[in-house]
Amino acid sequence: MNKKRISEGYLYILPWIIGFLVFGAFPLGTSLYYSFTNFSMFNRPKFVGFANYVQLLTKDREVWPSMWVTFKYVMMAVPMKLISALFFAMLLNRKIKFINVFTTIYYLPSILGASVSISILWRFMFSLHGLVNNILSKIHFQPIPFLEDPRYALFTLTLLVVWSFGSSMVIFLAGLKQIPRELYEAARVDGSSRVREFFSITLPMLSPSIFFNLIMQLINSFQSFTGAWVITHGGPVKSTYLFMMKLYDEAFGNFKMGYASALSWFLFVFIFIGTFLLFKKSNKFVYYQE
Repeated sequence: MNKKRISEGYLYILPWIIGFLVFGAFPLGTSLYYSFTNFSMFNRPKFVGFANYVQLLTKDREVWPSMWVTFKYVMMAVPMKLISALFFAMLLNRKIKFINVFTTIYYLPSILGASVSISILWRFMFSLHGLVNNILSKIHFQPIPFLEDPRYALFTLTLLVVWSFGSSMVIFLAGLKQIPRELYEAARVDGSSRVREFFSITLPMLSPSIFFNLIMQLINSFQSFTGAWVITHGGPVKSTYLFMMKLYDEAFGNFKMGYASALSWFLFVFIFIGTFLLFKKSNKFVYYQE
C-alpha cells in the first residue's frame, strides 16, 4: 500500500518534474556549458575553458562599471521599496472601512510592475516635456532633465521599481497581523511611546518578514532590465547601464552567447555569495518567535 501511494504521488508531480527538467535544469546546465565555449548561434560551440571568465574579470571595460551602476541602483531601490511597503502596510493594519479595497489598490502596481507599457508611460511622464515637468512649469519651476541628466536618470529609474511595492506590502501586512496585541498593551501600561513601540516591538517581531523581503528584492533588483532598456537605453553616458543590459547586448547585440552565459553565471555567483553572507549573519538581526 505504501509503495502504491508513493508511486501515485510521483505520478501526480510528474508534470512538474518534466517541466522543471525541460525548462529549468536543462537550460541551466546548457548555459553553464556554453559559458566555457565560444558560441555565437551561427557556429558550433568551441570549448575555450575559462577564457570568457578571464575576459569579463580582467579585459572587458564595461563589466565593472555596469556592476557599479547596478550596485548603486540596488542600494537606492531596495531600501526605498521596503520602507514604502512597510509604511503602507502599517497604514492598512488598522480597522477601517473598505480595507480590502485599499489593499487591492495598493497592490495593483505590483501586478503591472516594470512592464514595457509602464516603462513607456514612465518615459513620457519624466521626459523634458513630459507630465511631471509640465506640472513643475505650472508652479513656476524650471524643467528638470530627469532622464537626460546623469545626476537624475538612475534615481528616476529607481522610482519605477519603488512604485510597485505591493507584494512586499502584503507580506509585511501578514507579518504585522501575527504580532501579539498583548505586547503593545503591556508597553502602553509601562508608558511607552509609539516610536518606542515601533523600534522595540514592531521591527523585532517583523524581522523575519523584513529579511525575506530584503532577500527577494535584492535578487530581483540585481536582475532589473526592462525599465532601463525601455526608458533610457542605458544612457545618458551609460549612467543607467545596468549589468543585465550588458548581458543582453553581448547575447543579442554581439551574438556572443558563450560570453553572455559567462556573464549570467558571474551574476549568479555574485548574488549567491551576497545571499549566503546575509543568511550567515541573519541570526544577529532576525528574531524568530518561539
